[in-house]
Amino acid sequence: MTLVLGIDSSTQSTKAVLVDAADGTVVEQRSAPHPQGTEVDPRGWTEALAQAAGPLLPRASAVAVAGQQHGMVALDEHGDPVRPALLWNDTRSAAGARQLVEEWGGPEACAELVGSVLVASFTVTKLRWLRDHEPESARRTHRVLLPHDHLSQHLAAPGTPAFTDRGDASGTGYFSTVDDRWRPDLAAAALGREVALPRIAGPGEAAAETRAGQVLGAGTGDNMAAALALDLQPGDVLLSVGTSGVASERVGEPVLDGSGLVTGFADATGGFLPLAVTLNAARVLDLQARLLGVDHDELAALALPAPPGSHGTTLLPYYGGERTPDRPHAVGTWTGLTTTTDRADLARAAFEALACSLADTVDALTARTGSRGGAPGRLLLVGGATRSPALQQVLPAVLGREVELPEPGEYVALGAARQAAWALAGTPDPPAWPATGTSTLSAEPTPQVREPYARLRERTADWS
Repeated sequence: MTLVLGIDSSTQSTKAVLVDAADGTVVEQRSAPHPQGTEVDPRGWTEALAQAAGPLLPRASAVAVAGQQHGMVALDEHGDPVRPALLWNDTRSAAGARQLVEEWGGPEACAELVGSVLVASFTVTKLRWLRDHEPESARRTHRVLLPHDHLSQHLAAPGTPAFTDRGDASGTGYFSTVDDRWRPDLAAAALGREVALPRIAGPGEAAAETRAGQVLGAGTGDNMAAALALDLQPGDVLLSVGTSGVASERVGEPVLDGSGLVTGFADATGGFLPLAVTLNAARVLDLQARLLGVDHDELAALALPAPPGSHGTTLLPYYGGERTPDRPHAVGTWTGLTTTTDRADLARAAFEALACSLADTVDALTARTGSRGGAPGRLLLVGGATRSPALQQVLPAVLGREVELPEPGEYVALGAARQAAWALAGTPDPPAWPATGTSTLSAEPTPQVREPYARLRERTADWS
């Protein structure tokens, strides 16, 4: 049996899966937590990598790393971090994002340049923040990597030039999805000086070797890896509910959305993966459980008996700012509370708020890709929060359509493993692994839930 190792370095942890290269069967998996916060010392990731992947690595013939997108890992000329990495969910660069969009000629021009309208998540906006707020760190910055690039470099044989892939590169804000190449001039303009960027490896390329001589794949962003693991087909929408909520769809041509609601990313196979993102997903439920003094199972049990609409209680869950819509300084907002509001209403309102926010991302995405023709495909649901029976009931009701729930799995890590197997095989296309089994979630539609949510969303538009 030939084994390959897929690694998912997410916001919260590193997960590693050792699988059979022939069919993707998981042989063993391990995980290790990451430091908390929106800025993190990259050494915390390498330590977690050693804990989770270290014991599995010697058994693998090939390895690839998928990671959280957008994070800025700024390195000096010796390859050492000049400061903690700024993560995708750090919104301090919101002003820099607005500044760069204006400098580049406005939202439409920005989308034409790099495939997306910049928001605070994008790496290039963090370079601008570095220039304006930490000029000494900016002066010392010699190379900029993404989180998955940094970990691939850590695994690679000494002297290996840094590399990345087009999927993760498309989330930096200095990569042209139309021309399929870096725009180093945009990175330099943001930082105030030229900076080295990693080589872009091709889809399925054996990008390097590890220190032990194993094949090292290019790696990719977490969303691209999940799409690869689930073999997303044109017309399918993948809804991922983790720290963030992401709706993505695989298409054959670049999507350039001047409204900024949809980011026009590339994928890990040579195509494109436009997506819409909400910054607040699973942590909406985390906070609600904490506020009510219950665990997640108890939160679901509280919510399920409450009626759709939670007796008029509505939550806008923009606790950490928001990206769809772009409100980096927004806060969470409750309305409809009365003297009869009970714990069940508060619990269900949190699930409905999350479902409505996710529905906004699906609507934004399909509105910009639906004109490309073809019958609508599947709506697939993955992520840790999807195990909640309350979310499984509320989400299809709010969306007003059936949802397919793949069997539990570490799909980002599995996508990285499939990429590793592809690099090992050296074939034009990824290996054909058996399709993942799914169950169908359905519920009576509840449009009455989305209406007050939409009114609250629009009423608070000017608050942030």
